[in-house]
Amino acid sequence: MLQRFLVIPTRLKLFFALSRTPHGLLDMATPVFAALLWLGEFPPLHILIPGLLTAFSGYTAVYALNDIVDFRADKTKMRGNPVDKTENYLDGVVARHPMAQGLLSFKEGLAWAFGWSVAAMIGAWLLNPLCLLIFVAGFLLEIAYCLMWRVSPLRSLASGIVKTSGAMAAVFAVDGRPSAVFMVTLFFCLFFWEIGGQNIPADWTDVEIDQRFNARTIPVCLGPDVAAFIMLVSIGAVMVLIPLLFHLSRSAYAPIHVMISLGMSAYILLLPAVRLFTNKDRVHAIDLFNKASFFPPALLFPVALKIIF
Repeated sequence: MLQRFLVIPTRLKLFFALSRTPHGLLDMATPVFAALLWLGEFPPLHILIPGLLTAFSGYTAVYALNDIVDFRADKTKMRGNPVDKTENYLDGVVARHPMAQGLLSFKEGLAWAFGWSVAAMIGAWLLNPLCLLIFVAGFLLEIAYCLMWRVSPLRSLASGIVKTSGAMAAVFAVDGRPSAVFMVTLFFCLFFWEIGGQNIPADWTDVEIDQRFNARTIPVCLGPDVAAFIMLVSIGAVMVLIPLLFHLSRSAYAPIHVMISLGMSAYILLLPAVRLFTNKDRVHAIDLFNKASFFPPALLFPVALKIIF
């Protein structure tokens, strides 16, 4: 009996590894930040609690979906590369691609993703039917992103849009008619963060394997110099859009809140981006990816500070 009890947490860890839950929890700060920034206050509990549960379900489902669609490609990439050198990589904290490693079966992963998808769709519908449409669109774009691995580096555009979907849905969950200018600014701020701080660095870590399998990622197709330039310009755009985003909120934020956000973003985004642009190596790509993953909490912190105090 004790042995059975001890097996459950281990198996559960593998399922959460499939959904990259440590990363997903950081990403969950994105919709929370977006909703609170726009409102300037905490939403009612009947929106807040279902919103958090829906966000967790959505991120858990979409990250698992990535491994499901990429199952064959991941198995192919891991042949001859069983360790995958992910010691310091946030997405490999527990186990990277547990289905491809044979730690979980494909059916188990599919059932896990399906269950969380249903939960996310129900929650999104209850919050606002438009949130459901955004979730479904993001779900389909994630599939397209995975299928384009050997097709075109433009797949990164799909990834950027997917990463904005949670925040866009969160704003519509708390306000059915937000400012269009605010929403566009929010979209591009998060879009460029994903491209420069997540997508390009993540593909950079796999560049040797991707070259071997003719993958069409930005670092492979355009080379390190162009990839580094796109990455740095994207991060620069994020730094420009942050103060504009705070300014467009319907709630007034003091300069100190903007300065805190810019200071934290410079530390976790701009400085690692400059180091990667200068060195152009895998170590600095992993460093940027890991630190940039904390961008949503960095944005959330001054917003929560303002609301609480």
